[in-house]
Amino acid sequence: MASFGYFLSSEEHGPAELVEQARMAEQAGFDRLWISDHFHPWNDQQGQSPFVWSVIGALSQAVSLPVETAVTCPTVRTHPAVVAQAAATSAVQLDGRFRLGVGTGEALNEHILGDAWPETSVRLEMLEEAVQIIRKLLTGEQTSHRGKHYTVENARLYTVPDEPVPVDVSAFGPQAVESAARIGDGLITMSPDADMVERFRRAGGGTKPVAGGLKVCWSADRDEAVRTVHRLWPNEQLPGELPQVLPTPAHFEQASELVTEDQVAAAVPCGDEPEAHAEALAAFVDAGFDAVYVNQIGKDQQGFFDFYRTKVLPLLRG
Repeated sequence: MASFGYFLSSEEHGPAELVEQARMAEQAGFDRLWISDHFHPWNDQQGQSPFVWSVIGALSQAVSLPVETAVTCPTVRTHPAVVAQAAATSAVQLDGRFRLGVGTGEALNEHILGDAWPETSVRLEMLEEAVQIIRKLLTGEQTSHRGKHYTVENARLYTVPDEPVPVDVSAFGPQAVESAARIGDGLITMSPDADMVERFRRAGGGTKPVAGGLKVCWSADRDEAVRTVHRLWPNEQLPGELPQVLPTPAHFEQASELVTEDQVAAAVPCGDEPEAHAEALAAFVDAGFDAVYVNQIGKDQQGFFDFYRTKVLPLLRG
């Protein structure tokens, strides 16, 4: 049976809010947590961007749920050796309830040090080498590595968990899905695409877990919910590779001027009809996903958690 998690949005909320939402998620009956890892929000309206590893430390003391980054880019802005240390410490703090979600990232976050932003095939190559380094370091053994993209010399992590940290890989296109099947302990994706799940399993993913996520906006006023989504998250409706290549929140705001409220209303579950929310999550389950994470857009988090606790999660589990 699929499990249902809550997706903490580091782009929209500060550290204290994220920790409080995690507490509410656990009380509402969610099984697990995702948390996004960004240097910038997608636009200025979202308005936040706390350092994810500090927040994970706080989560380890606030809740008993498993936590996963969705996702960390370990290739450009942060060297994979540093990501390995952060993941190892997080796993120790969470007593083994941590998974590291990784992906090829977006220029929005990764260009900030002035590095060139590579094309997709190079980014996938970099990710594969980064995951190799992370896995070596997570053993706690001294590691040296001289590869095409990274060098590690005489590095050893002394604070490591008893069990290896699972590394799940985010993917959207066919090439990335096959790479995830080869190098990952699971797949992360954001569309309830049964063909993608099947491709992952055929390419070597086998029975590894597949997890997906979606955004919703609960409100007693559906029209107000649509306006909230359109104001805060129009970037979700941008097509193709735009989210991977636009460099600043200002560029996302410019591109998002093309997104209409009707597009948002058609794509995002809005309002207070339990069936509409349940059907959106069930689409992932029907496509073969093992876990589904949902994020509430906007400020009314308590109303959302009450709604899911009493109306939506019982429908999904019934």
